[in-house]
Amino acid sequence: MSVDPQLRSLDIEIPTQPEVLVKLSLLMAAEDIDLQAISALVESDMALAAAVMKAVNSSLYGLRGRVQTVHQALTYLGMREVAAITFEMGLRAAFPAAAELEPVWGRAAKRGLLMGRMGQMLGIDPWAAHSAGLFEECGKAVLYRHAPQHYPAMLRAATRDAELVELERTAFGVSHDALGAALCESWGLAPAAVSSVKHHVEVQATMSMPEAMQRRGISAVSTIAWALMNHADQLEAIAGQIAPQAQLDEGLVLRAARRVSEQIQTAQEHGR
Repeated sequence: MSVDPQLRSLDIEIPTQPEVLVKLSLLMAAEDIDLQAISALVESDMALAAAVMKAVNSSLYGLRGRVQTVHQALTYLGMREVAAITFEMGLRAAFPAAAELEPVWGRAAKRGLLMGRMGQMLGIDPWAAHSAGLFEECGKAVLYRHAPQHYPAMLRAATRDAELVELERTAFGVSHDALGAALCESWGLAPAAVSSVKHHVEVQATMSMPEAMQRRGISAVSTIAWALMNHADQLEAIAGQIAPQAQLDEGLVLRAARRVSEQIQTAQEHGR
């Protein structure tokens, strides 16, 4: 997939996909997924394997006992979640370490997990949903790398992403949602994931999906994950607005959201 030509005219670099993630994408796309091959691939990059192990053993997953190998992680968490953690670590490594970006990465990990598990329960491609959750805010990292002296102040000034995108467009001629979608596209994520990332700010602000949007399930799951993380008291109302637009059953969406949220909360309590 190619990056939007309009973005090519801007002096903002879209990071290229690391080779290990290219290989991982090919393995994930195979009809018969080879867990041993995935394990060997991740373990071939010592820095990446160490980062994956650190993430797997975090409180977010709440595993009983410490996991010491990628193969063990695959056994306990499954192929999709370990692959998604690998993508998360690869995505982080493409950008400079910065305190301002830590909240972005923290939200990405939780949102990806929420979206992947909800997608699995709702019959929506869980790998595409998980990766969309990981990449949803990655455009902020692109802009941080582009303007490290100025962008942190913009992050602090905006109370909502809808405000932030206006500041970004004024300053850079592009916003983080468009850049995030471009990065997703250049790294080969599913079109439905790209679309979700591209429109997430608009959908969260208006509770309305663009008429031209195709394959709306991932966007719906994204909005429900956002509600769980930011407006849990409004979950039912948001599900009532969003689920019908994606032709999803509101009751099933709510049950999936609550069940996954409880799973993660229990894991974090156990992991403390």
